[in-house]
Amino acid sequence: MPGELHGDTVVVEDQREGTQLYNKGNFGYPMSGGGLELDLIEAAFLVECGRLEVTMDGSPMPFGELFRHASEQLDRFDIPYLVYRDMRSRGFVVKAESGQFDLSVFPRGFVMSNSRPLYLVRAVSEREVLDLETFSKEVSHTEGKGKRLLYGVVDEEGDITYYHMSTRDPRGGAFHVSSKHAAKGIQVGERVLVLDEGHIGHLRGKGFYGKMMGGILQLSLIECCFLMEMGDIEVTSQSGGPMSAEDMAGLGERSQEEFGLRLGAFGDLKRRGMVVKTGFKYGTHFRVYEGSPDDGHAKYLVHAVPRDKAMMWPEISRTVRLSGGVKKEILFCREGDPMEYLEFKWFRP
Repeated sequence: MPGELHGDTVVVEDQREGTQLYNKGNFGYPMSGGGLELDLIEAAFLVECGRLEVTMDGSPMPFGELFRHASEQLDRFDIPYLVYRDMRSRGFVVKAESGQFDLSVFPRGFVMSNSRPLYLVRAVSEREVLDLETFSKEVSHTEGKGKRLLYGVVDEEGDITYYHMSTRDPRGGAFHVSSKHAAKGIQVGERVLVLDEGHIGHLRGKGFYGKMMGGILQLSLIECCFLMEMGDIEVTSQSGGPMSAEDMAGLGERSQEEFGLRLGAFGDLKRRGMVVKTGFKYGTHFRVYEGSPDDGHAKYLVHAVPRDKAMMWPEISRTVRLSGGVKKEILFCREGDPMEYLEFKWFRP
């Protein structure tokens, strides 16, 4: 059917044909007095599918010319178009959005007149940077409206990977229980050793802290800093002098990268009743259990990030793929008060 290009819209003047496009495909917006107005994403898709012929000043515009014209009219037109095209091919009704989101996606089998969008979609290139501050606001906006946030990430070959973005509130049942008497620990390098069997039994049985080695308990510096904050351990240095919580944190800062950032996330997770262990072998900061590690596998992998963290999509893709491969959920713990847990989950629409 014919359509005439007018700047950033295409008008189908024939009322019958315009009505057919709108009723059967939910394309465009009906005009007063008849006819249908299409945005450039819709028009380009219909031309590519062979359902629309666009002219400008009486001259036909093949798909390539229309695509180039649209790219001149709209910044980064190609990225939202590729995501729109993919979503349409999956049977969804899709509409271009203005503002912070690129597309709204309606459920299969529904029309705009009797349904609300299921997803709000941000279409991005794999080369773009994700700012977590902006992302957090987008998640809050979509969840507040009862919708789901999707990111459609377009790679250099035009293939699309989708991620469902949300906030989480991880909780467990292994809350810290203080002892009547503080344990005694000895700092040796980047760990603290506990020798007393009674203290070992409490720390292992109540909080699942540390790891056994030849009948003694070895604690990581992060575990020890948290226990010192709780008043549950007193530590002597290798030279024999007492160590304060500040001394222990300073040792951690000098010997380990992002120690303060990781310590903040560790403490928050422990206060949520989680059992927290190193996630080094998974390439993340922590693996996290909702209860005893002896009763099952870790549910989460958690990576602590600064509040103003900016991330590249290849980094996110690697992390999400790894967590999916080991059947765990990846959460990014964004520092702040309160801490915020952001989930990036691979998604097939």
